[in-house]
Amino acid sequence: MAGLRKALRNAMGRVHSLRVLSAAGMVSLTNFKMSAQALREVKIWGPNVTAVRRSVRLNPDGVAVVDERGSVTYRQLDRRSTAIAQGLRALGVQDRHVVAVMCRNHRGLVETLLGCAKLGVRALLVNTGFGAPVLMDLLRRENVSLVIHDEEFTPLFHQLPPHIPRWLAWSRDGLDRRTPTLDQLVARAPRGELEPPREPGIVIQLTSGTTGIPKGTYREIKSVLTASDFLDRIPMNAGESTFVAAPIFHAVGYSHLTLALSLGSRAVLQRRFDPRKTLRSVQGQRCTTLVLVPTMLQRIMELDQSILDSFELGHLRVLFCSGATIPPDLVARTMNTFGDVLYNLYGSTEVAVATVATPEDLRVAPSTVGLPPHNCVVHIYDHAAARITTPYVTGRIFVAGSLTVDGYTDGSRKEMVDGLVSTGDLGHFDAAGRLYFDGREDDMIVSGGENVYPVEVENLLMTHYRIRDAAVLGVPDPEYGQRLRAFVVPVAGARIDVRELREFVRTRLARHKVPREVVVVPKLPRNATGKVLRRQLMSIRFGPQAH
Repeated sequence: MAGLRKALRNAMGRVHSLRVLSAAGMVSLTNFKMSAQALREVKIWGPNVTAVRRSVRLNPDGVAVVDERGSVTYRQLDRRSTAIAQGLRALGVQDRHVVAVMCRNHRGLVETLLGCAKLGVRALLVNTGFGAPVLMDLLRRENVSLVIHDEEFTPLFHQLPPHIPRWLAWSRDGLDRRTPTLDQLVARAPRGELEPPREPGIVIQLTSGTTGIPKGTYREIKSVLTASDFLDRIPMNAGESTFVAAPIFHAVGYSHLTLALSLGSRAVLQRRFDPRKTLRSVQGQRCTTLVLVPTMLQRIMELDQSILDSFELGHLRVLFCSGATIPPDLVARTMNTFGDVLYNLYGSTEVAVATVATPEDLRVAPSTVGLPPHNCVVHIYDHAAARITTPYVTGRIFVAGSLTVDGYTDGSRKEMVDGLVSTGDLGHFDAAGRLYFDGREDDMIVSGGENVYPVEVENLLMTHYRIRDAAVLGVPDPEYGQRLRAFVVPVAGARIDVRELREFVRTRLARHKVPREVVVVPKLPRNATGKVLRRQLMSIRFGPQAH
């Protein structure tokens, strides 16, 4: 009976997914021949190549990618990615080989990912912020066969073994004239039909690495239905225009590049984020979706109001933000400026999608990360693996969904309970079933026997008119076990009165949540998606501004 109920739930879930994708224009419930063809092709080529091939049939001259060098049609994208696949094969790259890709957001990155997928190759997306030591360790660990990177990263590869070839995906300054380019690879690639791979190529995504060396996860998508995990609560439609500002090497940017291709939409890319240029492109390309990480959103909202008001963005329906915590004050300011268009997704490299907060959720509860999409399950457990169902009780967050992965490329696995994967985060539900992120498990502070979740204190500090950014850590204390140390970044020209700031917290939170120490810093160390690098904060030597 239990098996029958599970089969029925799965069938109903697939029906719901088809309805969601049909409403978005991604699949047709009336053109069964085309839908069946797409379902067959995704098992051969994977979702991204299948989506591009479909757009070539339906709208070959439609724009697929826009970057600083102009536009690329779906036909051009398909032909060039096929040539890259042919060129890589001629170099001896075979299915299951690993190709490392270290690129900013531009057409060369998209072409490379599609070429790798057509060849059945594993594309390792590398964080563009890595230094040489971490990069070399990563390439050795993942047994990389070939590297494709932007010219600006050439100095990082001086220690790369000579038997591993390098190719440039983007070159402009002429700093590296010895490394061949993708243009040269395409020019000399063999012509003719490309045979399907033995299995579709997959992407290796890296965890954020905020607590150590990043781990690799296989992002293997076997069905077009998985897109409904995003589209169930985010109103994106086929044939639109999406500005992907979030780095594509991270799950946030990569997932929205995939969505844009799957919807036959236009992906607008920019190699380096600039708030004014971004809004100018969103206006000029009439983008309906803008994909950001929280630090990018904060930089946009720091623009003068007169600058923000100068842009005509009435066509923007989705301002998607994910990758790190969004302070409630930033949520409110964003929605008051742009309207009810903000969507906040909570997930991780391992689970992709857990919950989505819609504008309706955020108006009621600005600090929520929302509700699970239809096919996602989110539970909270205590440290004894007992499920917590009482609202407002904090516990460990576990997730199950169609995009969830439970293992890493090094063979290690995530903790699982009842078939759900641990996110490593703490959170709670409210009475309406909305989820709230309370912090990382290893960030929780125990001071004087009381649990303190840094996010709560950080969010409060950032409502202070003199504070631009804040992070709170627990440090050893002989009397209390741990004490709170706050690192604060003042707004331009502001001076921090530490006594006044501590009193500000004391009048709004419990006494054990008041930072004993306040350290003023010019900026917080953050990774590319905006997560605070707490280990780096712990190593900061105190100067006269520590109190």
